[in-house]
Amino acid sequence: MGISNGAERLRAAYAAQPFLLAPMAGVTDAAYRIMCRRRGAEMAYSEMVSVAGLAYASNKTWRLVLPEDEEPQICVQLFGSKPEQFASAVDAVQERVGDKLSLIDINMACPARKVITKGEGSALMETPDLAAQIVRAAVERAQVPVTVKMRIAFRTGERTAPALARMLEDAGADAVAVHGRTAKQLYTGTADWSIIDEVADAVTIPVVGSGDVFSAEDAVRMLTTTKAEAVFVARGTYGNPWVFDDARALASAATPVPVRSAHERLEALREHLELVHRYLPLMARARTFATWYLKGMPHAAAWRGQVVRCTSFEDFMSLVDEIEADVAACEDILAQGGTLPPLPAV
Repeated sequence: MGISNGAERLRAAYAAQPFLLAPMAGVTDAAYRIMCRRRGAEMAYSEMVSVAGLAYASNKTWRLVLPEDEEPQICVQLFGSKPEQFASAVDAVQERVGDKLSLIDINMACPARKVITKGEGSALMETPDLAAQIVRAAVERAQVPVTVKMRIAFRTGERTAPALARMLEDAGADAVAVHGRTAKQLYTGTADWSIIDEVADAVTIPVVGSGDVFSAEDAVRMLTTTKAEAVFVARGTYGNPWVFDDARALASAATPVPVRSAHERLEALREHLELVHRYLPLMARARTFATWYLKGMPHAAAWRGQVVRCTSFEDFMSLVDEIEADVAACEDILAQGGTLPPLPAV
């Protein structure tokens, strides 16, 4: 069987920009995606979307799917366990998203208990025949490539990903992504990147690598030392939306990754807060990502304690002004040979 048109399209897209913004539940909303898109993430994924939620036409669920005007494309990741719901979801997503839809991704990697207890996410690795049925149901309806994200296996000590990847390729999948941990490991230990080559050797479709990509250097190392044709960047985006441009520059010209100043990171935080205020607006979510931008700054622990007390856009923006003033004061003190005060004056 020759390689599909969808697989060829993805192979070309990965060759142009192999560093992808991974789907992350509770993280990759429109504001987060736009932050990363503005800094080189040409392919970006939605949060994990329930096919059952789409079946019931939940407005809350659709907010996870639909891209904003600034977004040129979106990859929509679906999860569930019923082939007929996947077929209906693919129809609905294609109708609502239209030409901005790049691909449909099927989640067979999520290890969350509330997901696997329903036979969804990584639990599908335990039911390969059902997993293949789901892919076939999606492919029959899809006018865009259909991809799958999986793990090494469901159970620690097993390595079922290569065999499952072969089955899913036969069912019509156009690419597979593999995270170098089992479901039982959750996110503990170290990701085993050797599974990427094992999966790549088992299939002819493109393989995306995932797991422990915390920096541009990690992303390039995965791309150059494994058979991955693209790399998912997930936790490596935390407080570092520049990672995509940085990785591309490092891969193409060995350009050293720049160190962002506290001022530049605080400006990015303001930008991110403005996007959340405009598009969600769920400012409680900012309590998490705001702390990521503060890493390494003077009095970061104290400021993190202030972040969790913010409830409004105005609260957050005022706090960023205070943090920036404190950073400037601390830099002056250090430049004069002094030592930092124990806490900012708040």
